[in-house]
Amino acid sequence: MYARVAIFEAADPSRMQQNVDEIRREVESSSGPPEGLPAKEFILLTDRESGKTLAINLFETEDDLRTGDATLNAMSPPASEGMNRRAVETYEVAIHVSDTPG
Repeated sequence: MYARVAIFEAADPSRMQQNVDEIRREVESSSGPPEGLPAKEFILLTDRESGKTLAINLFETEDDLRTGDATLNAMSPPASEGMNRRAVETYEVAIHVSDTPG
């Protein structure tokens, strides 16, 4: 398994909940990941005080990671929406513990 971690900073940390709500609506209204994004899991971590967000996508294979990375790079939100992407890093997942079956 592989992970892509994108690090964002909110231009205005007080808008953090608005940003989270927008992402939640988008995720909940879809029937799965966007086309070109073969991610198996998505995790969003936030620090409301600093406005920092980590968006983590998990992929089964390295090829899926490359495909998803290209798709997500094209989807990066413009700074005008209040989120500035600071970095993207990729990792091999060494340990993944989940209570979810499968």
